[in-house]
Amino acid sequence: MNPPPSDAIHSPATGDQPAFSAHILVAEDEAPLADLLRLSLEAAGHQVTLAHDGRQALRLFEQGNFDLVILDVMMPDMDGFEVCAEIRRRSDVPIIMLTALSDPDAVVQGFNLGADDYITKPFQFREVQARIAAILRRLRWLQTKWTPSVVRVGRLTVDLDAHTAATNGHVIPLTPIEFRLLYTLMAQPGKAFSREQLMREVWGYDFVGGTNLVEVTVHRLREKIERNPSRPEHIVTVRGVGYKFQPPATSA
Repeated sequence: MNPPPSDAIHSPATGDQPAFSAHILVAEDEAPLADLLRLSLEAAGHQVTLAHDGRQALRLFEQGNFDLVILDVMMPDMDGFEVCAEIRRRSDVPIIMLTALSDPDAVVQGFNLGADDYITKPFQFREVQARIAAILRRLRWLQTKWTPSVVRVGRLTVDLDAHTAATNGHVIPLTPIEFRLLYTLMAQPGKAFSREQLMREVWGYDFVGGTNLVEVTVHRLREKIERNPSRPEHIVTVRGVGYKFQPPATSA
């Protein structure tokens, strides 16, 4: 993915259109909604390619060079979950899921397959634009911020360059968002991060709204790195604040 110019992306709170033109693949089988999404995103300065079913979306993705993908969950031929899983095997491109499903298990399934974010239908087009701007801003921040390439805390290691996490040398399969959350917490062990701080540093959002992205991702991450996720040793809850990565106790 080509990085945007250093001053290209503005906060969605300003109402400015982003100067960086991302190439976005939108997979949506409802033609009127797909066309409205295309018009809205093009008006915000982005280049948009439309797919009307899952197989077409995957074919277009393999042929193109996209900065971000928006997938509707309920599509014919291949649903959004299947497409998300296939794309994630090939790329860490940001993926936003569009879902009309109110079942939280469907949202969790999308995250487990590697989605970065989800938007529930019906939605406002300004919300979609704001989510995209936040993701692009986060990518720019990661590309420009100096960070140590390898962080080790206890039995866990994260390697930013290799984009891998391991426990006692065994690689842990993480989605891009899970990796960024783990790296953010481990880079400052013992520091308590509020939910709002994690939203800014991991997702790039200047706003929180009613989303439970942090809680859902923490839960998934605990399932992967903790010996007993119901009694976490590493990612612990700080009552009234948020979460921190607990460094192992040292012997006196």
